[in-house]
Amino acid sequence: MHIDLIIESRNVFTGVGDVARPAAIAVAGDRIVAVGSREDVRAFALEANAGGGAPEVRDFGDALVVPGFHDSHLHFFHSAVYSSPLATMFLGESETDCVARMQAFAKDRPNGWLLAQGWREYRWNPPVLPSKRSLDEAFPTRPVALYSGDAHTLWLNSAALDELGLTRDSVPPAGGSYDRDETGELTGIVREAAAMELMPQIMGSFTDEEVASAYRGFFARLGAFGVTSVCDMSLMAHPGLDFIRDDVHASLLERGELTARVHLFPTLLDDMSRFEDMRARYTGPCLQAPGFKQFFDGVSSQHTAWVHDPYTNARFEGDCGRPTVAAEVMEALVAPAAAEGSPVRIHAIGDEAIHRCLDIFEAHPVASPAHHTIEHLENFQPDDIARIARANVIASVQPRHITLDPGGPERDLGPERIPYMWPFRALLDSGATLAFGTDSPVTDIDPIDAVYTAVTRRDADTHEPCGGWLPEERITLAEALRAYTAGSAAAAQRADELGQLAPGMFADITVLFPNPFKLAPDDLQQAKVQATYVAGKKVYEQ
Repeated sequence: MHIDLIIESRNVFTGVGDVARPAAIAVAGDRIVAVGSREDVRAFALEANAGGGAPEVRDFGDALVVPGFHDSHLHFFHSAVYSSPLATMFLGESETDCVARMQAFAKDRPNGWLLAQGWREYRWNPPVLPSKRSLDEAFPTRPVALYSGDAHTLWLNSAALDELGLTRDSVPPAGGSYDRDETGELTGIVREAAAMELMPQIMGSFTDEEVASAYRGFFARLGAFGVTSVCDMSLMAHPGLDFIRDDVHASLLERGELTARVHLFPTLLDDMSRFEDMRARYTGPCLQAPGFKQFFDGVSSQHTAWVHDPYTNARFEGDCGRPTVAAEVMEALVAPAAAEGSPVRIHAIGDEAIHRCLDIFEAHPVASPAHHTIEHLENFQPDDIARIARANVIASVQPRHITLDPGGPERDLGPERIPYMWPFRALLDSGATLAFGTDSPVTDIDPIDAVYTAVTRRDADTHEPCGGWLPEERITLAEALRAYTAGSAAAAQRADELGQLAPGMFADITVLFPNPFKLAPDDLQQAKVQATYVAGKKVYEQ
């Protein structure tokens, strides 16, 4: 064994315990082989390298050395495209502002589709849905598509509707809808499954090389934010529409351009052959297909999340959202996957979706050490919080979702249900494992912003509300870092080799300065990534 690299710091957080301590880390090849005092690790390296060359030694002084961040839930294709010149992202202050931003974007992209994501009409004043009319005035002949910030609604102009073959007589797919005005004419708003069904046609306007270039750019962004590993999650449940582009990842891997580990979670279907092919093909340390993804409901802001009691601001009698598939259909999908040892990750936001998801996972556990996972988990029935740990299910959550819609939970769910929204503290106290991510491109890829929100319960951009939203559900910095490292590694089914700084683990390491353990919670965002290592190789340094 030859020691290639020693990383030293007066502040090393291995993932065990609640504090950082002085330590050194010895790396041989792509693995950590020793962690201990500077003197002990240097002596170990001297003996290991007797007769050979000396290792590279990096002393990071007072910076914090941590396991590499692992984003447990993102959508790689869309994250890459929206962070590239192919598309743009913005919230927009109003419908008019969004159209103006698209006009500015069009100057740099003069041909083809114009694509953006990020608008949230419930944050506008007044909170009124846009329509095709404003886009038609600005773009009478060029197709334009604006995806909502939560990735559940499309806003299209007439040219886009024509390009996509949609007319007033078009029938939406199950689980989706086309909004119409009082005359029956399409407004340009397309929701849920109907919106998701159209995205491949829109994204199909990009060439494979454009997509590969966008992927390279996004991998570079991951490294700059200290992210060494991700879970690339299915975007939609329809066959062939999950946007898991394993071919692009595989091509980059072959060319040595895959600079973060990627774990693929395609849609769980009756026909599992695509997943089985991925699982057999991608067996290396950097590209794997550990399990499936499915969808039980939508989002609360659109009343498509499945809740037990009607929404407080119900739009009609019995307005409880809806399951994307019936519970018995979901169980029929999960059962054979679990029986063969394949973990399943299910999007479940509303309290009834979470409850039924737990029923299914309890009836069809996956063999240890694998875990089923529930994604998002926004609103619980009180007794279900403790069921997560008992069922050996991981809670995959995205902290920045907490503050995406200020006042929205109160508006949609009412005061009785608010105490059970994103209950991170209660979940940890019950023994559950949290796995953190961003749902990128729904929220930005920066882990420090997500950690800040988890620790303070405040928005990373506005720093509101003062004192935090449901402050009793705040967690500690050490707990948040564990959720972003070891917890996410467990969701990727790789807790035995990722997520901690310990002998035998892969040498995926992130360096932060100033040391967040020395900062007040409100100042955590001052910490910036100084260096990122994947498999012992530096992929980023400031």
